[in-house]
Amino acid sequence: MSDLFSSAGLEDEARRPLADRLRPKSLGEVIGQDHLLNEDAPLGRMIASQRLTSAILWGPPGVGKTTIARLLADETELHFVQISAIFSGVADLRKVFEAAKGRRAVGQGTLLFVDEIHRFNRAQQDSFLPHMEDGSIVLIGATTENPSFELNAAVLSRAQVLVLKRLDTEGLEALLTRAEAVEHPLRLTPEARETLIAMADGDGRYLLNLAEDLFARRDAEPLDPAALTEALQKRAPIYDKGREGHYNLISALHKSVRGSDPDAALYWLARMFAGGEDPLYIARRVVRMAIEDIGLADPEALRQTLAAKDAYDFLGSPEGELAIAQAVIYVATAPKSNAAYTAYKAAMRSAKETGSLDPPMHILNAPTKMMKDLGYGDDYAYDHDAPGAFSGQDYFPEGMGHATFYTPVPRGFEREIKKRLEYWAKLRTERQS
Repeated sequence: MSDLFSSAGLEDEARRPLADRLRPKSLGEVIGQDHLLNEDAPLGRMIASQRLTSAILWGPPGVGKTTIARLLADETELHFVQISAIFSGVADLRKVFEAAKGRRAVGQGTLLFVDEIHRFNRAQQDSFLPHMEDGSIVLIGATTENPSFELNAAVLSRAQVLVLKRLDTEGLEALLTRAEAVEHPLRLTPEARETLIAMADGDGRYLLNLAEDLFARRDAEPLDPAALTEALQKRAPIYDKGREGHYNLISALHKSVRGSDPDAALYWLARMFAGGEDPLYIARRVVRMAIEDIGLADPEALRQTLAAKDAYDFLGSPEGELAIAQAVIYVATAPKSNAAYTAYKAAMRSAKETGSLDPPMHILNAPTKMMKDLGYGDDYAYDHDAPGAFSGQDYFPEGMGHATFYTPVPRGFEREIKKRLEYWAKLRTERQS
């Protein structure tokens, strides 16, 4: 560590940031990632066998990706090299690879840690491949983005993706206790301590940065939640509208609605609003929920969701968000049916399979004499003239038979539709026979 600080122009005695002073010195000190580091976990097994393979560490900020990479190099006696995809280019990579080859020639392996690896373009990512394959480097990449979206398939086929978890309340509390052992106990009420941990949002580094600000204060009385909030600037929740967080939260909202849980649905809706999501995007997705998951079990759901979109257009923010919240509550509490959605998909499959079969002659129009002479429209039964306004004729292509795509569920308004279809099916059988 002294080399690191001397190279930065700092003396060993210079006060280092709290997060750096508390950086774990062994993998056993890493908090919250036991699922990767235990003896029977992926990294634990690699260390025990001293056979480290390339890996992508995927997880939110502040959970120890850089620390784990550095400690892996120590545990396996590999030379540690760290670069950032934000600040490095092709020339930098070339120098790293040449140096790694030189070390390999004298029997020294290299662990190359690439922070924000998803920032490299595809050509730059491909440049790692030959050096991974010939053993010049063990690549450890770190990313906050979904590797399946951001990294080349070739890189992913040669590296194991390891998912790091955001730190839970217990882990953050343990980290805060470590900090207090180095500094002094924080002057916070129990409620304020809970608020401080909630502010960190699973990010250990951010928690330590907040704690460092508090350690510098000399408060006469313990801070309560209100005083703590005033003393610290709480950051916005982590939410990237163009990346995986965007898809994860809308998926959570959709599945909460489908699962008829209005409280969970409102929570995920609020998370998206707090993260700055476009309310009209959410409104469009809620309309989709009304169509896909409710359908004719409650035809009013579609009207409610479209009305919420119109209300938002009319009111704007922040009043318009309430209309969307009301629509979310409506669709979450509505009877559920995907019968229309399933029927549509089944009909589409059948249409592709049957190709270009013609409609039966009796339901074709005959606007010309020639078409009438050819039999277009012959024997068509006008349903309004039939008993019960139902003729029971076959409207499918000849030879295909009557297919059933739509099967309503016995919930909501579809109970009534089900009765009608059963009645018409009975009439159709009687009249066709």
